[in-house]
Amino acid sequence: MMGTNMAASKKNMAAKIRLNGLPRKLVDDGLLKEEEAINALEASRQEKVSFTSYLVSHKMLSANQIAMEASNEFGLPVFDLDAIDPETIPRDIVDEKLIKKHHALPLYKRGNRLFVGFSDPTNLAAIDDIKFQTGINTEAVLIEEDKLSTMIEKLLEEQENSMDSMMDGDLEDLEDLDFADPEAEQNKDDGNSDVDDTPVVRFINKILLDAIKKGASDIHFEPYEKSYRVRLRIDGVLDEVARPPLKMSNKMSARIKVMSRMDTAERRVPQDGRIKLKISKNKAIDFRVNTCPTLFGEKIVLRILDPSSASLGIDALGYEPEQKELYMSALANPYGMILVTGPTGSGKTVSLYTGLNILNTVDTNISTAEDPVEINLEGINQVNVNEKVGLTFETALRAFLRQDPDIIMVGEIRDLQTAEIAVKAAQTGHMVMSTLHTNDAPLTLARLVNMGVPPFNIASAVSLIIAQRLARRLCASCKTVVDIPRAALIEEGFTEEQVDAKPEIYKAVGCDHCSDGFKGRVGIYQVMPISDEIGRIIMDNGTSIDVADQAKKDGVDDLRQSAIKKVIAGVTSLEEINRVTKD
Repeated sequence: MMGTNMAASKKNMAAKIRLNGLPRKLVDDGLLKEEEAINALEASRQEKVSFTSYLVSHKMLSANQIAMEASNEFGLPVFDLDAIDPETIPRDIVDEKLIKKHHALPLYKRGNRLFVGFSDPTNLAAIDDIKFQTGINTEAVLIEEDKLSTMIEKLLEEQENSMDSMMDGDLEDLEDLDFADPEAEQNKDDGNSDVDDTPVVRFINKILLDAIKKGASDIHFEPYEKSYRVRLRIDGVLDEVARPPLKMSNKMSARIKVMSRMDTAERRVPQDGRIKLKISKNKAIDFRVNTCPTLFGEKIVLRILDPSSASLGIDALGYEPEQKELYMSALANPYGMILVTGPTGSGKTVSLYTGLNILNTVDTNISTAEDPVEINLEGINQVNVNEKVGLTFETALRAFLRQDPDIIMVGEIRDLQTAEIAVKAAQTGHMVMSTLHTNDAPLTLARLVNMGVPPFNIASAVSLIIAQRLARRLCASCKTVVDIPRAALIEEGFTEEQVDAKPEIYKAVGCDHCSDGFKGRVGIYQVMPISDEIGRIIMDNGTSIDVADQAKKDGVDDLRQSAIKKVIAGVTSLEEINRVTKD
């Protein structure tokens, strides 16, 4: 009776599995019996290995036999894997999960075609998956199974070793990313783990990890009429990194919205969200997410917020010695206002939080109001401004003043009400730190006057203004001295004394250690204390030009002169400071 049941079971299995492609060819040519092929196909699925891998590992057929059969049937030549240099294999193009899942090996790229090695070229699902993930036309190349397995194992082992060293060893598991989303955790508990293995999810995860690895500050997902592109902002400059299929635009937008807890059905208005990616037990990276409806879909920008950037220390930011001394002196005051100004992305938040880190002691009460909170710091009371529910900078500041504060940080002074409360707080024994959007330090004072703050209050409350920009650092491995005529240097703003010292001016070249000759960024600062003379100019309704002239007399370098000092020191190039500072 038992034998009858087993026979019936095998018969049912045979009925369920229909042979086609390579398995059918092997049966038709008499290399396998049909029952053997069906059993092998079922067993390979259970063991989650390829059909050809199963045949070779169980010594049912040799790798060479299978390759010859596939070559004759499908008209593909057998590629000799021994003839390729493993170092030339584009291992970063195809996701590691796809390589494992489909037993496929990217071999080389020619133009917009990617040639991928298979031992079974009929695996059309694998070809489609790889084409989707890479955005590149994919063509199958036939390789003997034993050589293919050996090479894949070798490359995956190398990738695993390189992944372990990524992020200085902090990144524990790249395959199972933890986005700290309670809803996602609930889905995982419910057994809906299949969604985590879709090509869209894997593509988004790869972009996020690549952005962290490359030190990017922003990720741009941009739909257009006939294309879709992904760009990373690295050292202040955007660089295109991928062109996924346009038809996946809505799926990618939906995935990012789910991760950042937005309304996936709402595509007509901008939305804001946040993603937290845990990369180890003790470290997490936050992404601030914003969507914006465009003509051809939603553009999504992710700002990468690394809390470790706020704990670099003031020496790592690029202040000149005298500028650092002025900042530290202002921080040591028990009251007064420190303002940091500059365009979006110029490092204002890092400058403020570096100061807050210095002041963050157990005997100090620090409160911040931000829109939104970018960097979470232990020991600081941070409030996320939400104007929809009435929690504005003004209301947050009023609440702070009733909670016995020592130091108050306002993310941005946008209106007269916020400015007036901040000024009064600075005048009544509190340290206040904030930002404005102006081009330089003297213009900041004019901006406060234009808001309606009385000049006397400005002169008595503001103690220091820092204007800043971020310039790319020259790569120490490849920067090269360039000869620039004396007249050209004078025209660029160098003083006679600076030119007479015959400084070595460097230019960017580019090498394997950098991006177009640059690696990292450095701050360029104008640090202007409010001296008695500048205070009198403010109260006499002087212009920003009058303030700038007095600051120069006081020995304050403007942004251009600070940038020139960075060029003379060999930190950056003349072309780079021309990009970020203008006369």
